[in-house]
Amino acid sequence: MCSLLARLIARKKETTPADVGEWGEQQAERELKRKGYRILGRRVRVGDRDELDIVARDGDVLVFVEVKTRKSETYGRPIRAVDRKKRRALSRAAVRYLRRLKFPPVDFRFDVVEVVGRVGQSNPFVRHVERAFTLDGRYRLPG
Repeated sequence: MCSLLARLIARKKETTPADVGEWGEQQAERELKRKGYRILGRRVRVGDRDELDIVARDGDVLVFVEVKTRKSETYGRPIRAVDRKKRRALSRAAVRYLRRLKFPPVDFRFDVVEVVGRVGQSNPFVRHVERAFTLDGRYRLPG
């Protein structure tokens, strides 16, 4: 009976993918702020199916940040999860975001922040990849 109770308690304390994602975004935000970025939004919903993890400013540049969190790099770097399909979705979200702002004349880029560690870990490994990819060619901006 005690082992069943212990298993139930342990199962209740397990972290969910949402917990891991939110923790990773917090670590990424902390790293970006440390570098002088101004955070404009987290988990920004654009349309009914798109989301931008972090939108920030790096000086005059608008930065769309995708955060990838992994417990370890055993199966490769987290940036590998930003495949062609994901880049297209992020491009679509960025264009929708800019459309919402009425396409102001602003430079923008896509960055990826990799966070490697476990929820609650005090010192995760954080790697910021600037200009990780460019706007997908199927999307055009006016001007």
